[in-house]
Amino acid sequence: MLKESFVLRMFARLGLVSILFLMVLPVRVTHAADVSGVRFGENGDTTRFVIDLAGDSKPAIFLLADPYRIVIDLPDVSWKGGDSVKSLGLVEGYRHGLFSEGTYRIVLDLKRPAVVSNAFTLPATSGRSKRYVVDIKPSSRTEFLAAVNASKSQRSRYAAKTQATPEVSNSRRRDGKHIIVLDPGHGGIDPGNLGVIGVHEKVITLKIARAIRDELNKTGRYEVYMTRDRDIFHKVRERFRIARRYNADLFISIHADSIKNSRIRGGSVYNLSETASDKEAARLAARENKSDLIAGVNLEVVEDDVSGILIELAQRETMNYSAQFAEILVSEMRGNVPMLERAHRYANLGVLKAPDVPSVLLEAGYLTNRASAKFLNSSKGQKLIAQSARRAIDRYFSSIVAQSR
Repeated sequence: MLKESFVLRMFARLGLVSILFLMVLPVRVTHAADVSGVRFGENGDTTRFVIDLAGDSKPAIFLLADPYRIVIDLPDVSWKGGDSVKSLGLVEGYRHGLFSEGTYRIVLDLKRPAVVSNAFTLPATSGRSKRYVVDIKPSSRTEFLAAVNASKSQRSRYAAKTQATPEVSNSRRRDGKHIIVLDPGHGGIDPGNLGVIGVHEKVITLKIARAIRDELNKTGRYEVYMTRDRDIFHKVRERFRIARRYNADLFISIHADSIKNSRIRGGSVYNLSETASDKEAARLAARENKSDLIAGVNLEVVEDDVSGILIELAQRETMNYSAQFAEILVSEMRGNVPMLERAHRYANLGVLKAPDVPSVLLEAGYLTNRASAKFLNSSKGQKLIAQSARRAIDRYFSSIVAQSR
């Protein structure tokens, strides 16, 4: 078994796998306020962004560069407003979602460098709710970067509640169940692709993941966890850290692609590789790896989990297992689920970089193809994908057992 490999025994001896990882704890949150709506206005060269609030909230604002963004974090709020408001002036567009427990995030994408000239709260009056007002004015890049630096203290003001997780163990579970971690792609402030049927990728991936979880749970042979079971954001590296926390035997990240050519449909399965298998794989990796940036995450600090020759050795072995599972998954899905002709691909995907957990990324289909989008959003399509995944997982672990004899 991979978990009992020589390489990982060396990890244990050196204590390199006894690392504490951080994970957001699910807690009950009582919302202090509701966002009942947002709107934009212009006054000369100033763009005004207004948030209608029912209740009390003390927002934190910070700026991020490359691309130019203004991030507004609101503690303990729920979103009750609409999504049909068009941006104006200096704002190219905006998005919002649950960023972490107790923090709702709004990201304003700027057309060019601009800074917050004023931010204040207007009290509720008869017929009007409380309003939080943000005034934005044009600036030079130098001014913008200075504002980014000045607002750094606000980035961690409403940091997620975390705790150190237990030491990762290499021992098998006593009940013999294999541990599977499913990762519904995107979520919260990061919606992913918007399909031609008007349903975001984050919604469809969660439905597919739940279908796979339920199919696996029916067998009684697996213990299944999910990186998210609701509409919340997780950073890319946090996703595979969750898999490591549970000492996963297999990690499956679930996505749905988009492409300019709306006639293309079919699923594919990706393994980690520094070199993309083709231009399409490189394009997908570039898009998926921007998930943190889309959600307004500070990317100035590159986080390294662990490094060294032992990690490289472990990752090589893990990648072999990952490729083996990918081949099995493609074969089980083909004939039941529309698949691309060359469905097994390789790309440098950050979410697959756990050195000791076999991992694949399943692109279930294209949301830019109407038939594909309808299939992925249907209970029938989700069931067929789940059944195919269950058969593939059964075959994979059977083959691992046979190889170890």
